Amino acid sequence: MNQKRKGSSLRRLFSLVFFLAMIFLIGNAFITVDYKEGIAGWSSIIRLNLAKLKMCKAQLRPPGSETLPRGIVASTSDLEMRPLWGAKRYKKPKPNLLALAAGIKQKESVNKIVKKFRSSEFVVMLFHYDGSVDEWKEFEWSETAIHISVVNQTKWWFAKRFLHPDIVSAYAYIFLWDEDLCVDHFDATRYVSIIKEEGLEISQPALDPNFSEVHHQLTSRDNKSRVHRRTYKVIGRARCNESSTGPPCTGFVEMMAPVFSRAAWKCTWHMIQNDLNHGWGIDFQLGYCAQGDRTKNIGIVDSEYILHMGLPTLGGSAENKTDSGQLNKTKTQHDSASQISSGRSEVRKQTYAELETFKHRWKNAVKNDECWIDRFQT
Repeated sequence: MNQKRKGSSLRRLFSLVFFLAMIFLIGNAFITVDYKEGIAGWSSIIRLNLAKLKMCKAQLRPPGSETLPRGIVASTSDLEMRPLWGAKRYKKPKPNLLALAAGIKQKESVNKIVKKFRSSEFVVMLFHYDGSVDEWKEFEWSETAIHISVVNQTKWWFAKRFLHPDIVSAYAYIFLWDEDLCVDHFDATRYVSIIKEEGLEISQPALDPNFSEVHHQLTSRDNKSRVHRRTYKVIGRARCNESSTGPPCTGFVEMMAPVFSRAAWKCTWHMIQNDLNHGWGIDFQLGYCAQGDRTKNIGIVDSEYILHMGLPTLGGSAENKTDSGQLNKTKTQHDSASQISSGRSEVRKQTYAELETFKHRWKNAVKNDECWIDRFQT
């Protein structure tokens, strides 16, 4: 009897141990699955966060805006005027910019130039190098023009400081012109249409050779052509022909009336030296800003041409001088003419000195930049 009870107890104990073992095994299996699922879940979260971190790092944010949410960053601007109060009325943005050196003695010439640029298509900015601003109020367009006045500075000085690419990025074409131009045979709207069709990144209106001061044969008008990109004449030691690949035969415009695309201006702005006022030397390097082949992307527009009068302005009158102010009224006309001549002579000397400085800087930059590749090197 005792043996039967003992055997029955052993069987029950064995069954209980077996049952508990099965529960342990089954429970352990579920715990392992949950653990693995938990690990997998955390791994997914970590991977997602790493991917998000890499994505954020890959986003190019303007320097200085890194601490701001991306949607609030306004990285560019324009030159459009805004009302001080009231509901804003939608106005179609003006697609192009005319920036013009302006001295009051040339106000009639400047007036004629500005009138050739439709107010609906061009923002007008005047660089007043003689300090005269109020005198322009007689012209109706003056109210909507942007006036910047700094005495005795060149248009390149103004352009470097007030035409930063982020400020003028809204404009497809930037006209950076002198004031001593006759525009009787020029239409700005037609001109823009032509350079768009021709794919010109940098251009200028041709110069009428009969009445203009022409310094480079390439810019002289060909009356049988709408646009030309090269000249075939002998210029100094250069024999220009179809195989010519650079200035003075092709890929060149003069500095009195250049027109830049948005991309070309962004490059050119960086090439303008902050401390060199006159911009001499830049014209021969503009091909590097032509967004490709300078023999194709730089051209002279013959059908819309201008006259360059070549009038000396800076250094040419007493009111343009920052150091002496107006001429003393008691001085003789001979003294006045002598001072004017001397001022112009000094300006001319400075331009040549700056040209040599620019050439030297370019040469050193090429030499010292191991990563730069000269796309026009033959």
